[in-house]
Amino acid sequence: MQAHRSATRPPRSSRRTTLLYARPGIVVTTERFTVGRNTFAVADLTHLRTCRGPHDRLAVRVVAVTTVLITTVGVLLGFTGGLQRLTAGAYLTLGLVWMLPVLLVLAGDRWRPPAYELWGHCRGVEALLFSSDDAGQFDQVVAALRKAREGHRYADAEQAPDAGYWRPER
Repeated sequence: MQAHRSATRPPRSSRRTTLLYARPGIVVTTERFTVGRNTFAVADLTHLRTCRGPHDRLAVRVVAVTTVLITTVGVLLGFTGGLQRLTAGAYLTLGLVWMLPVLLVLAGDRWRPPAYELWGHCRGVEALLFSSDDAGQFDQVVAALRKAREGHRYADAEQAPDAGYWRPER
């Protein structure tokens, strides 16, 4: 019979786990960050950074096809001599048509904006930790996770270190 249970269970932390954020599928505590089926230990997360995800694939394809078609029409008009016979109104119309890909990019980002992404290193491997279309929810999750990381940064200290000079104890 064992006198203590250290061989069968890891030692319990003296710190209490505090819930910082909880919504369906997303839980941030001072010890764990859970998104869906993925769970990360907060102490293992480093190099947190936020960015925007890729643009919608359908919008990118529409812009690419439109750009190729408009460029092809312009090149064909140039080779056939059609540009010399155009009126001023036709040139303005052609200029507006060449602006169509830019307008499609703006409309695509408006209707299907890129997702907000939270990336970080977990045990030395970079991973996508969280992604959301909702900017408010994303900001709340990131703030909760950074608050949880602050608790781990100063885990051994009673208070956060002062900004003053450090002197060794003699």
